[in-house]
Amino acid sequence: MWRFWKRIKFLFNVKQSIPFLVDFFKSGDVPFTRKFFSIALIVGYFFLPFDLIPDFLFLLGIVDDVTVFTLVLQQIVKMAPAWIREKHGFDS
Repeated sequence: MWRFWKRIKFLFNVKQSIPFLVDFFKSGDVPFTRKFFSIALIVGYFFLPFDLIPDFLFLLGIVDDVTVFTLVLQQIVKMAPAWIREKHGFDS
């Protein structure tokens, strides 16, 4: 149950993600392979039209998209060095 609440809290901290992503991609501490994988996740999220729940089911379709976005962002946060996570308030 605690893990669920941590994900909900993470979802509401999305506004922190833009400066986090800028630092992540500018950092020399992050290997190129992690940056490439992160870009692939982001591009895949935006350009692959696959949805688990179709968007015409209004609320459920949006929840599906938000869930996938949150999982992609969480994966990128896990790949970031500790100092970037700490700087932007993402606990490991």
